[in-house]
Amino acid sequence: MALPKRRQSRARSRKRRTHWVLPMPMLVECSNCGEMKRAHRVCPHCGYYQGKEVLEVEAI
Repeated sequence: MALPKRRQSRARSRKRRTHWVLPMPMLVECSNCGEMKRAHRVCPHCGYYQGKEVLEVEAI
């Protein structure tokens, strides 16, 4: 099994890890209330999905 001859510097390993970023979730506008929500999911603000009420959301 191969072994590294020298320890990698912090800068070198951190440069490699710069691409370890989580992508931002895709957001779309809710057709019912206009709030931004994740695509293909029930709107957490109004409880509607594809024009139908799926959840009863209590107004605060």
